[in-house]
Amino acid sequence: MFLGNEEKVYFLDKAEGNAAQVNGHPAWGAVWDFKTHQATVMDVRTNVFCSSGMHLPNGSYVTFGGNGAVGRGGNLGSQLNPGGYSASWDADYQDFDGTRAMRILNPCRSSDNFNDASCQWFDEPTILSMKTSRWYSAAEALGDGSVVIIGGFVNGGYVNRNYPIQDPATFDTQGGAANPTYEYYPPRAADPPKLQFLVDTSGLNAYAHTFLMPSGKIFLQANLSTILWDDGANIETPLPPMPNGVARVYPASGAVAMLPLTPANNYNPTILFCGGSNMPADAYGNYSYPFINTWTYPASNDCQRITPEPTDGTAPAYVQDDDMLEGRTMGQFILLPDGKMLVINGGLNGTAGYAQATLLTASYADMGFGESLASGPVGTPAIYDPTAAAGSRWSNKGFSASNIARLYHSSAILLPDGSVLVAGSNPNVDVNMTTVFPTTYDSEIFYPPYFSASTRPAPTGMPSTLSYGGNSFDVTIPGSSYSGSANDAADSASVTLVRGGFTTHAMNMGQRHLQLNNTYTVNSDGSITLHVAQLPPNANLFQPGPALMFVNVHGIPSNGKYVIIGSGQIGPQPTAAASVLPANVRLASASGSASGSNTPGNGDAAGGPGSGKSNMGLIIGIAVGGVALLALLGAVIGVCIARRKRARARLAPSAAYPMTSAGGVGALAGVGGAAMGARAMRSSDSSAFVPLQQDNHSQAWNASTASLNAPYKDADNMNGRGSGMGMSMEYDPYASNPMPPHGGPTAGGGYGGGQQQQYRY
Repeated sequence: MFLGNEEKVYFLDKAEGNAAQVNGHPAWGAVWDFKTHQATVMDVRTNVFCSSGMHLPNGSYVTFGGNGAVGRGGNLGSQLNPGGYSASWDADYQDFDGTRAMRILNPCRSSDNFNDASCQWFDEPTILSMKTSRWYSAAEALGDGSVVIIGGFVNGGYVNRNYPIQDPATFDTQGGAANPTYEYYPPRAADPPKLQFLVDTSGLNAYAHTFLMPSGKIFLQANLSTILWDDGANIETPLPPMPNGVARVYPASGAVAMLPLTPANNYNPTILFCGGSNMPADAYGNYSYPFINTWTYPASNDCQRITPEPTDGTAPAYVQDDDMLEGRTMGQFILLPDGKMLVINGGLNGTAGYAQATLLTASYADMGFGESLASGPVGTPAIYDPTAAAGSRWSNKGFSASNIARLYHSSAILLPDGSVLVAGSNPNVDVNMTTVFPTTYDSEIFYPPYFSASTRPAPTGMPSTLSYGGNSFDVTIPGSSYSGSANDAADSASVTLVRGGFTTHAMNMGQRHLQLNNTYTVNSDGSITLHVAQLPPNANLFQPGPALMFVNVHGIPSNGKYVIIGSGQIGPQPTAAASVLPANVRLASASGSASGSNTPGNGDAAGGPGSGKSNMGLIIGIAVGGVALLALLGAVIGVCIARRKRARARLAPSAAYPMTSAGGVGALAGVGGAAMGARAMRSSDSSAFVPLQQDNHSQAWNASTASLNAPYKDADNMNGRGSGMGMSMEYDPYASNPMPPHGGPTAGGGYGGGQQQQYRY
């Protein structure tokens, strides 16, 4: 999922049996209009399952790799590749092998002709493709706008290792499916070199965490290892290992993000890692499945910071940060316009991934939560304040909770108005509506605390392009955009750039936040002129490409302005001297003319925009004039039903809050019931309505895991589960300790606890 521009969000899904159709086959691509909340299916030729992606300097996006062609139930496609381990095409789903694909999209706007090929995905591996197959690869944009594609699986499963463990350096001759190499977009002539870091961390390096540093080196973290990597020379500089044995990469899946780059921290990056798992090394098992019942193993709440390139002469080191309010696997950081960081989604127990068995549970009928390897969905988001004092950085005060399970294959992204789109969850091999955590066809919008303000800034003069150094520009904040002292408002004002990135598997590849330097002049009419610097003259800090520009006053952001940073082309970026800004000019007599307050308040108990509580608005998956698929998570979106409370209803429509008002929970239930058929609801149900039922059942972990090809179905009365939705009447999957373990090795025997050992050979 990614934001294409100020109007459109694009989605990609794995090839599976979604009800929405395009060109005679299930759709696994869509574009969603932010203003109308309508989605339109898009044709994608190859299987995008577990690909990576990145922006390009001109605002286009490119995705890399995926899975082989599959058919119903995740079985191998009808036309096999040589060797029979994967497929090149499937006659039913009509998906092609996506393992080497490079897909490019040029985001369009409503004024464009979406039927034109220039607005559609270019997905033709016979013309443009990678040199090797990659599934779960990482991607990082470089300072010239090109992209390095790192690692992944050739074919895969739960983790990329055999068991008993073989020498990862010779996987290519021992039948292994890890890919310890890297290559580039645009493609380069040389064969992909081997990256020793991927050999050393093999077994736990899918979706490695990557961040370009000011020096041009790349920070890499996987398994428990950390390095700085010069990709041009292929030279690695070891950094300290991750403390406390907590893995952060897939499938442990911690929340990871770079802290906002600001003048106060001299634009020196610090990376924050929160959550994941300290499962013992052997517990991760092999390609087929984990060796423990992961859904009983608590996720970590540990947080660590590291500044990879310190400027004070000290050595890089991990620093213990405030623990999260609860453990999370598959939690996701979203950088907000005000410089705070939202963590959302995930589970209290287990890991990402899905399987029909573990080493301890041989039968699917005995699996705790269908194919899900996680349990205990965390419905309440939390906010991390990177500038707060240690011990007080986390808060979820006043936040409402979602009752929708957001586990494996969930995603979230910042929208132009500062809200957050939350979608997906499908810990199943294909569409499955009758299991504990079903394929989820509903999306939500989360409203951070700044939506409690009655007034938000409405600046003028924001540019459409920005450069690395050069002449400053002026932005005007009218007096009607704030209340109270103009000097105080000017002191609080900031201009920030946010890039949401390419989001998948609780990661936002390419996500960054940078505050531009500014001074101000307070005018006699109460308006404030911000004198704003261009970006620092180093493209490695914020790589060329698209972003949203926000103006914040008292912590309240304006609507975001879509901008392009840099030349718009791949290549060395033009730079100039850092912008020189005039001194501040204050005026004690000036004040804002807005009624009410533009600072977050306590609001009322109702919640939602206009109150002190954050709120989740539900986008209902019903067909209105046609079904449209929201893909990465398989969501079918038609109409937005935002759970607005009384306080929101009192607000007049405004461009500042473009969401339309709708009925509350009662209206929500009515629409869901009418559209999908009513049923009795439990407080722990993962959805507020029943999506369209599907009768195709999963049959395998994925097409490349031959050991899991036995068919299954969700029995009507399996181990006490209720019929129909597969929900247990004897245990609650939302509980922090949902069910006792199935036995197996204890803490003393190796699996129940203890510190994880790193896979180094």
